[in-house]
Amino acid sequence: MAGRKFTAISLLMLNLLSLLPLLTISFSHDQPTDRRILVLLDDLALKSSHSIFFTSLQSRGFDLDFKLADDPSIAVKRYGQYLYDGLILFSPSTDRFGGSLDLEGVLDFVDSGHDLILAADVSASDLIRSVAAECGVDFDEDPSAMVIDHIGYAVSQIEGDHTLIAADDFVQSDIILGNAKIEAPVLFKGTGHSLNPDNSLVLKVLSASSSAYSANPASKLSNPPSLTGSAISLVSVVQARNNARIIISGSLDLFGNRLFRSGVQKAGSSYKYEKSGNEQFVTELSKWVFHERGHLKAVNLKHNKVGGTDEPSMYRINDDLEFSVEIYEWTGASWVPYVANDVQVQFYMMSPYVLKTLSTDLKGLYHTSFKIPDVYGVFQFKVEYQRLGYTSLSLSKQIPVRPFRHNEYERFITTAFPYYGASFSMMAGFFIFSIVYLYNK
Repeated sequence: MAGRKFTAISLLMLNLLSLLPLLTISFSHDQPTDRRILVLLDDLALKSSHSIFFTSLQSRGFDLDFKLADDPSIAVKRYGQYLYDGLILFSPSTDRFGGSLDLEGVLDFVDSGHDLILAADVSASDLIRSVAAECGVDFDEDPSAMVIDHIGYAVSQIEGDHTLIAADDFVQSDIILGNAKIEAPVLFKGTGHSLNPDNSLVLKVLSASSSAYSANPASKLSNPPSLTGSAISLVSVVQARNNARIIISGSLDLFGNRLFRSGVQKAGSSYKYEKSGNEQFVTELSKWVFHERGHLKAVNLKHNKVGGTDEPSMYRINDDLEFSVEIYEWTGASWVPYVANDVQVQFYMMSPYVLKTLSTDLKGLYHTSFKIPDVYGVFQFKVEYQRLGYTSLSLSKQIPVRPFRHNEYERFITTAFPYYGASFSMMAGFFIFSIVYLYNK
């Protein structure tokens, strides 16, 4: 009886083990959207004053963990694994993060492919400025400087110092800002920044007007301002080479409920919008930064000889081959076919020997065919795709190319017929000469 009981338990365990792969597959999900986000605040009151923005994220399925920036329990990594997928820094005045997080920790977080939203203002500390500088953004050196615009300011009951500006110079990208046009100007009150010219990955998404400048509104100008005109960036984005995404804003109020709900009338215009463009602008940007839009993936990279289906271990020079790859785009809910006419493949060895633009069937499949060049060695199929707002694709697959074997060359080559004729005529001549010489008296 004991033996039968042991056998039954063993069979049950084997059956459970055999189901584990199925369970793993059924619970896995193939989607890039970050879900666990750490929000660091200067003051917990920001949870209510910026609740519309946070509620928007939570309604889209994000799990927000709110902490004070100097909370000693802060940890973004445990046992070598990151606990969060995204980081929101709404703590411009903090001089030091709590727990194990520091400047290097934030940079390592981004270097590991995770996303970041950073909001600053005139109280931005050296720590926040350093994080921004490492991302290619330099805030005005004057810590009290704000963006001032005496022409493009927002009309209000209190004219003030024209630091509340109505900005409408958006980046022209439907991928970053969505398909719906932002009609109303965005209200901005904060500090401006410039982009590091050595960093090609940073991009302005909201720029100041040509009449704006950065200075201390409480003091008279004694020297020309260091930042002027459209060179001032109000909000910038970065997409790193590892596809991590970053938003850097010079205004924390940009994300606040007050500016979300405020009407806006730009100076010089008689039309007043009942609601500013802040909520739409920030919402669309957050969709982009957390990979709900503009995220690509490539699968099923294949190649084979024309007429064949199997992928060979090597090719021969002058073979005709077919190449294909499938590319899909994440919409925030599902993968859909990505359609474009500028995807290319390189057949590469030290330099590209073949460069072909891929045709698409509009269902995600990109394909082409070409003849292998008359050069043998180790080649690569390379797909390098970079487009504004989209994650970059970098695919490669190695394949050797051999020359003809000795028995694979043509037996007779047409262009060599003169040489064949010369050889046979010389043999015939020698034979005739030998006959004549031997039998001539």
